[in-house]
Amino acid sequence: MRLYCLSGDLAKPCYIITFKGLRIMLDCGLTEQTVLNFLPLPFVQSLKWSNLPNFVPSRDHDPQMDGELKDCCGRVFVDSTPEFNLPMDKMLDFSEVDVILISNYLNMLALPYITENTGFKGKVYATEPTLQIGRFFLEELVDYIEVSPKACTARLWKEKLHLLPSPLSEAFRAKKWRTIFSLKDVQGSLSKVTIMGYDEKLDILGAFIATPVSSGYCLGSSNWVLSTAHEKICYVSGSSTLTTHPRPINQSALKHADVLIMTGLTQAPTVNPDTKLGELCMNVALTIRNNGSALIPCYPSGVVYDLFECLTQNLENAGLNNVPMFFISPVADSSLAYSNILAEWLSSAKQNKVYIPDDPFPHAFYLRNNKLKHYNHVFSEGFSKDFRQPCVVFSGHPSLRFGDAVHFIEMWGNNPNNSIIFTEPDFPYLQVLAPFQPLAMKAFYCPIDTSLNYQQANKLIKELKPNVLVIPEAYTKPHPSAPNLFIEQPDKKIITFKCGEIIRLPLKRKLDRIYITSELAQKISPKEVAAGVTFSTLTGVLQVKDKVHCIQPCADTIKEETISSNSAPTKEDVLKNVKYEYGSIDVEAVMKRLAQDGFSNIKLDRTGGALTLNLVNEDTVIKFEENETHIICGGKPTTRLKLRDTIMKCLQSF
Repeated sequence: MRLYCLSGDLAKPCYIITFKGLRIMLDCGLTEQTVLNFLPLPFVQSLKWSNLPNFVPSRDHDPQMDGELKDCCGRVFVDSTPEFNLPMDKMLDFSEVDVILISNYLNMLALPYITENTGFKGKVYATEPTLQIGRFFLEELVDYIEVSPKACTARLWKEKLHLLPSPLSEAFRAKKWRTIFSLKDVQGSLSKVTIMGYDEKLDILGAFIATPVSSGYCLGSSNWVLSTAHEKICYVSGSSTLTTHPRPINQSALKHADVLIMTGLTQAPTVNPDTKLGELCMNVALTIRNNGSALIPCYPSGVVYDLFECLTQNLENAGLNNVPMFFISPVADSSLAYSNILAEWLSSAKQNKVYIPDDPFPHAFYLRNNKLKHYNHVFSEGFSKDFRQPCVVFSGHPSLRFGDAVHFIEMWGNNPNNSIIFTEPDFPYLQVLAPFQPLAMKAFYCPIDTSLNYQQANKLIKELKPNVLVIPEAYTKPHPSAPNLFIEQPDKKIITFKCGEIIRLPLKRKLDRIYITSELAQKISPKEVAAGVTFSTLTGVLQVKDKVHCIQPCADTIKEETISSNSAPTKEDVLKNVKYEYGSIDVEAVMKRLAQDGFSNIKLDRTGGALTLNLVNEDTVIKFEENETHIICGGKPTTRLKLRDTIMKCLQSF
């Protein structure tokens, strides 16, 4: 069993394991941090970014590259359509992948790159919320970039990385970066996804049983259990032991695995999500009291549901319940509506509201009472009429390189009463704000990441008790912001890996399950060869199809009447006539059988515990030992064969 690490982004993993001849991809996360190297895409042309000076390298300047790089606020940015870093495709061709298992909607954004225009013929499996919310993320990403198109795509700068300043000079696999896929690619990739429910067992090509179990991280998020009759592999990615709106993590299904692959730990290990949520509410309230507006760059699903609930309650408690809240996203309507029909995927507290009946999320109530309003874009019909300040705006993209959030930064950036609050830990907020400097509005960093931190991961590993733990190498080293945080399990065997590595996992197939047909089973005649030990011969044809082993009866392809007397026996005929002898030899019975077969002048010699028969006339000696019988024949070879057959007749057989 081997593991291929195709992504260096610990929060957006992509692995492949080879198991029983299959190539199984675990997640297909998309590294979006590369977009921070590009200038933002405003809805309308910005004089600031249009008039930026070109960056000219100090040496080996290529005039054809003029206009591709811009000097902005002391940093160099690419003036082009943003590009993304795909999982590594040179380690293993995507067309060779048999199965893709997706753990949550944040880890599936590279799916169109993998399944479309690559020759991919495999199958993709995910839960229903993962599929539907993943669709929202993909459609929003495409819409944001296509609504503000660039005239051309810059490419020559990738040939001059060694001449560029940091961080462009350290760009990883820049030549492999790709522009966004099309909406057609999104639809094509999602059409290949097969929906599964929690704890549903699915036979994957006969090689193993795949079971998604709740991971407690977000709606529909799952850990995967791959099991056979003799092996158990668990993949833990994007999990949480905190009490939030998704269904709690299912730990019992992950216990005692032969191999436990763990990834997707928190990107903010030094902060408490509850504390940061409280800070966010406090900062929003202070901003509103100062007659300013708050912008919260967000994704169209996930933590934003909790923000709606918590922030609304805090504003009401602070006497600011008349402050309007706007949720702006191309998929805002779909996301808000869909979240209220997912009862089976929610925590028990949320489920109980459905059975009252009541809305599981309070944002349904806020929408009915106009406390929360949603629009596709800032230029959508009705927005300018309803928009008033001070207000709270939830909008994307968290990278601030495209989307409606770019418009609000340009509109509010010069007012120190306004604020921008970052809750997504995917992007370093100082790098996000770099092209907007100088910025007067206040910026707050309140990362809310409910996935496992290092202490929770260590505790979970102790409870799951895997035989082998497989984790990224970075998890075994002290975290840069907290030297005492890392995974340590001295009582477990730990295997680590890095991006681009192929590692061998200590899981070898020793046994496999074989099925027999009912017709063949009826022909089995067990025979007891010892106390409690029963044997039976079985002759058939072993058929292996889709990794399933099955023994079927031998086909009688030739009728007996057509077989001539001189025809050679078939292999099946020979096998059917094979007998297996067992038991101990009775020397007295052997002597009688030899006499019946015409052997005379037989002398029995007992020396210690050994018995010897001397056949004087044939110049032959038969030695009987505890587990062996030897025929030492000095005469004709036919005599030895005849003696062998005689002795075999004295044994039982089946």
